[in-house]
Amino acid sequence: MVNPEMVMFEEELLQIQAICERLVRDANAAAVFIVDKNGQLIAEAGETENLDTTSLATLTAGNMAATGGIAKLLKENDFATQFHEGQRRHMHIQVVGQRVILVVVFDERSSLGLVRLRVRRASQEIDSVFEVMLSKVAEAPMASPFAEITDEDIDNLFND
Repeated sequence: MVNPEMVMFEEELLQIQAICERLVRDANAAAVFIVDKNGQLIAEAGETENLDTTSLATLTAGNMAATGGIAKLLKENDFATQFHEGQRRHMHIQVVGQRVILVVVFDERSSLGLVRLRVRRASQEIDSVFEVMLSKVAEAPMASPFAEITDEDIDNLFND
């Protein structure tokens, strides 16, 4: 899971975006999303202009949380993969490295088998990017976001 205090570096964000774009092409998918377990959209690719990506991200995270509860009732650790089949569109959902959720929306241009095959590789790549990012965060000194603010800055903020 992405830590709420986690810093997303530009380099890793660009890598994740590139993985999403490649997955759209390789899986013949309509759209691909990376969502953290709190429902925050991290990256998206494909045909997303007519989708409410914020709601989709939030609902996907909630869906995964609810499914996690079901898994515990059935004495499973979790259900890391889900598939939803609609009349025209389908969703393949995969938890990646216990950190983020990979969502692939596809239609008749693709198949579940192709999506699953391509998701396996993309999941490994995304997990590797997050490992690098976590090591960067661990190595970087954690400075307070208020360290650069001076008393003069505060005074100027309240003076008109």
